[in-house]
Amino acid sequence: MKSCLIYAMFISMVVFQAGIAGAATSGRTPIETRSKDPYLGAIVVDAATGNVLFENNADAQGYPASVIKLMVLLIIQERIDNATLRLTDVVTATAEAAGMGGSQVYLKEHETFPVEDLLYALIIQSANDAAAALAIHVGGTRDGFIELMNNRAKELGMTATEIHSVHGLPPSQGARPDVTTARDLAILAREILKHPDCLKYTSTRERGFRNGTFNMLTHNHLLGTTEGCDGMKTGYFTAAGFSSIVTAQRGGRRVIAVLLGCPTRQGRDNQARTLLATGFASLPAEPAPPPAPTPAVAEVPPPAVQPAAVTPPPEQDTSGTGHRILYAALVLAAAAGILGLGIRIGRRRHP
Repeated sequence: MKSCLIYAMFISMVVFQAGIAGAATSGRTPIETRSKDPYLGAIVVDAATGNVLFENNADAQGYPASVIKLMVLLIIQERIDNATLRLTDVVTATAEAAGMGGSQVYLKEHETFPVEDLLYALIIQSANDAAAALAIHVGGTRDGFIELMNNRAKELGMTATEIHSVHGLPPSQGARPDVTTARDLAILAREILKHPDCLKYTSTRERGFRNGTFNMLTHNHLLGTTEGCDGMKTGYFTAAGFSSIVTAQRGGRRVIAVLLGCPTRQGRDNQARTLLATGFASLPAEPAPPPAPTPAVAEVPPPAVQPAAVTPPPEQDTSGTGHRILYAALVLAAAAGILGLGIRIGRRRHP
């Protein structure tokens, strides 16, 4: 009797645990795993030109997971830049936003935060509830914002991308997963870099939330450990594997590396560092700057030659005055000579 009771209790526990497991997965649509060693697909591009520096299976479709939150950031930043939205605008968390699972900042229904705080939560903490709150605030509904995301993807030429969520979580029952490629994510990254303010979110490693009562830590482990790295976003769920977009700037030049569907977090981070190094090594040498133009030397005209001054000969005295003066002088001299001769004769006579 006792053994039967123990057996019954054991069976009950097994059924209870199975029920919990079933409940945990019943709300999700089963999807195939799309990760591969070392990755499903990868690409490295020159951020300035978009030129491909390296690629490997870059058009393979995978699940972006939380990397898709970068599209949320882009759409909101574009509205901030065109002044239809402000960083100080207050967002009120709905029950729908507060009910998001996964990574979050634990928003409560009716709790309010400025747009800027939720953007930091979106990127640093990868908060699903912040993504939902921002999407509902801007798009009216989550579905309305998802439509904005898909339209923007088409405008950018992300032809292999389909977006069905604002957060990148596995699809709920009856829904479809977000899908994209490494090549499409590189297009998204280049567009984000056209808005430099986005880097203040993607480069922040740690920040307080809710007046410092909640500490947010980045999931991008290349920040602070890889030269020049200042973004962008990581993503993960089981079927998707580990993915990331990373970017770094060195010597005034910037590279973007995208990895989709790595089997491990460490493997993703190691591959990301390697791809960044490959990208910088593959950048074409910058053309030598053209020689500085020789400053023009103003031509100085030769000094004007002044005609030599000609001194006119002294005017000749044609009045006769000069002759008369000369004659008088000769007369006086002769008289003086005669007078002196007379004096000497007289002295001889009268010694």
